[in-house]
Amino acid sequence: MGNAGLLRRFAAILYDALLLLALWFLATVPFIAIEGGESIEPGSGPMHILYQLTLLGVAYGFYVGFWCNRGRTLGMQSWGLQLQTADGSLPSVGAATIRFFAAILSWLPLGLGFLWQLWDAEHLTWHDRLSKTRLVYYPRKKSSE
Repeated sequence: MGNAGLLRRFAAILYDALLLLALWFLATVPFIAIEGGESIEPGSGPMHILYQLTLLGVAYGFYVGFWCNRGRTLGMQSWGLQLQTADGSLPSVGAATIRFFAAILSWLPLGLGFLWQLWDAEHLTWHDRLSKTRLVYYPRKKSSE
C-alpha cells in the first residue's frame, strides 16, 4: 500500500471525467430551457456567471462528497485508489476543499502539479501536499478459486 502512481491517477481522472461530464450535461439542461433552447454564450452576463458557478459547484459536490464520505470517487475505486490523511482516516470537508481547489491549480501550469509527483521524495502532488492528504493504492486481493 504505497502512494498511487501517476498513470493510475490519470486513469481514475479519466474515468471520473466521464461521470462528471454526464452530471454537467444534466446541470446544463435547466439553463438551456431558460434560454429557450439556446446555448449559454460566454459574456452573456449574469446567466453565464451563474452557469459557470453551477458547473463548478457540481464538480465540487462530486469530488468533495465522495472524498469525505467514502475516501474515493468511482474512478478511484475502479483503480484501487483511496484518499486518506496521514493517519489513514478520511479527509475532512476542509481538507477535501483545499485538495479540490489545489488540484485545479495543479492543472494550470500544464499539469506540473501532477507531474511534480515524479520528482517528489514521497511521490506526492502539489494538491496532496497542500491538503495534507495522499492517494494510496490498495491492490486487489486475488480470489482463490
